[in-house]
Amino acid sequence: MQTIHTKLTRHLASSSGKFLVRFGAIRHHGGPSIPSNAPTIQFTFVNPHPSQAKKGEPLEKLTVEARIGETLLQTAHRNNVDLEGACEGVCACSTCHLIFQNDVFDTLSDPSEDEEDMLDMAFGLTATSRLGCQVKVTQDMEGMEVRLPAATRNFYVDGHVPQPH
Repeated sequence: MQTIHTKLTRHLASSSGKFLVRFGAIRHHGGPSIPSNAPTIQFTFVNPHPSQAKKGEPLEKLTVEARIGETLLQTAHRNNVDLEGACEGVCACSTCHLIFQNDVFDTLSDPSEDEEDMLDMAFGLTATSRLGCQVKVTQDMEGMEVRLPAATRNFYVDGHVPQPH
């Protein structure tokens, strides 16, 4: 894919002399391909089924095994957590919005401008919000808790829940 990008950029630059087309980051639907035997860690999703949460009751917690290198959206889908991901992990929506603890949030790489734009549309945005499709699992996340907000905003279509490939 990168070779095609490089050749196309060179061709357009040399053929027109005036226009240089640049592409943003290459995004793969569904996230990176991580082998099933990759090293794993455990962490906990708080409120893994927001639509089933009952007002006034403690939020449910679900501890899962996550593969190092996969996105939190991929981990959620493999463990039947209700984290939508309507755009299938290409940073084109805010339906995989997650809320991190301060200490964990401080260790994450900075969000891209695209992610910040999508977060602006997220329901219940906080200072420690990130998109699950943009955060990859690392060894440092062992034992963390990450919370799903009470709802999401899906500008695509209400009721449509994409299934992982």
